[in-house]
Amino acid sequence: MKILQLLKFPLWGSGSGTYTRKLSEKLVELGEEVAIVCPEARKVKNIKIYPVEMPFPVAFTGHPEWKNCKKYSELTKEEINQIIGAFWKTIEKAIKEFQPDVIHVQHASFLTWVANYLKAIYGLPYIITSHGTDLLNASLDRRYLPLTKDALNRSEAIVCVSGDTRKWLLKIYSKKFQKKTKILPGGVDISLWESDGKTSAIDKKYGIKDKQLVIFSGKLTKPKGVEYLIKAAAKIKAEIFILGGGDDEERLQALAQKLKTKNVRFLGYFDQKTNREYRQIYDRAEVVVVPSIWDEPLGLVVLEAMASRTPVVASNKGGIPLAVKDGVNGFLVRPRSAKEIAESVNLILRDPKLREKMGAEARKTVEEKFDWTIIAKKFINFYRNAAESSMKARSLGRKLPFDISQEKIDVKSKKVDYK
Repeated sequence: MKILQLLKFPLWGSGSGTYTRKLSEKLVELGEEVAIVCPEARKVKNIKIYPVEMPFPVAFTGHPEWKNCKKYSELTKEEINQIIGAFWKTIEKAIKEFQPDVIHVQHASFLTWVANYLKAIYGLPYIITSHGTDLLNASLDRRYLPLTKDALNRSEAIVCVSGDTRKWLLKIYSKKFQKKTKILPGGVDISLWESDGKTSAIDKKYGIKDKQLVIFSGKLTKPKGVEYLIKAAAKIKAEIFILGGGDDEERLQALAQKLKTKNVRFLGYFDQKTNREYRQIYDRAEVVVVPSIWDEPLGLVVLEAMASRTPVVASNKGGIPLAVKDGVNGFLVRPRSAKEIAESVNLILRDPKLREKMGAEARKTVEEKFDWTIIAKKFINFYRNAAESSMKARSLGRKLPFDISQEKIDVKSKKVDYK
């Protein structure tokens, strides 16, 4: 089967980018053909990339590879037209060359409008995955609502990455989509997170030999709640590394300076070239902290930490509890509570047996529920069902179910009798 993925962002640097790339790689591994339309120049093995030439960088909440980029909720109507035009030009080329059987649209936003058109004209079925930030954008800017709602209605299936994302989508667009909306979180490639125990290079580079390590990884934006980890830092008996970049980075660095924290370091954004070091830092860490303050879906950062056998201390928000079970493979804390973050982190740091037990449970959880192979197979079923449903619809033909030439109209009663 040929699957065409539509994505607004690069394949590195964001949750949905990583999600699309990893899902596509696994689909190819399972014997499917995949092409991706997105603003990406880098290559992915065995996957055809159709790069979109963006008129300017734009994101829902920010992107570490696009510093100071525009926000979709702040675009003028002319700028929205420019973005759609750039994507449409590339999608048209992909349809002609790749000839997909099904389209998978990442994010319930304007690319669903294009998919809706393609279904009407080309008969191409499509499914939609909502990642959460698309819903945040729709909440901020109602211009995206009408056409997206129509596209959701005509999609073969809607997939949400967490239960909270599903509730949010149904609240914004309509509960009538309840039946066709499924929950299927992102995954992790288990094979990439096998620990070899070789972290001495990290100790040497960052001067942390014989010190414990706590990390945060992700976009540095306000919804991620990193400021509460910084506020907790003085009470955490470990080095704290903050991995990532974003438009909140300067404010967070200023906060760390103001609080005179001596154990917080900003390491910046880790790209494709520094991926090996990124995984080694996870392996070296005793705890990963995810202090989100919004109902975000289950982040891939959580799954990466768990795959590396590292306990997670995370906000009890959004899709996080899908994976993190309080007291079993990590701890869940109240959002915006620096006190609870510090207490939970220190509990893990000072108890090696608890840390080892939680790490083993974390790995077990991702192996059983969040391996990309399991998730990709479920998506293949979605694609096949979508293609079969579309084929049945096309077999009915494009004609109206009545002969309009045989109409008889009663002018007085304005009734139409179709024979």
